[in-house]
Amino acid sequence: MNSDPDYRVAEARVVEVIERLLSTRSPDATICPSEAARLLAPHHWRVLMPQVREVARGLALQGRVSIMQRGQCLDATLPWRGAIRIGRPRRESS
Repeated sequence: MNSDPDYRVAEARVVEVIERLLSTRSPDATICPSEAARLLAPHHWRVLMPQVREVARGLALQGRVSIMQRGQCLDATLPWRGAIRIGRPRRESS
């Protein structure tokens, strides 16, 4: 794998890995973006972290995942800082 900071993988591959990881977890569980990056590039996963976060944002905007931070669901239209978790979409309780 490449350690170039501009290294990217196909977006569809990132989506596939995120969805596969989530499918192996309980419905309320979340994954760390680094888990997806490590599967995509085990020795150079750090260079993929921005891309994985970007793809997760896109999935959240489509309603396919939720982005969590400290147990709270983040708004995908706003900037984020710090550690995030990716989970299945959260349903509004009535």
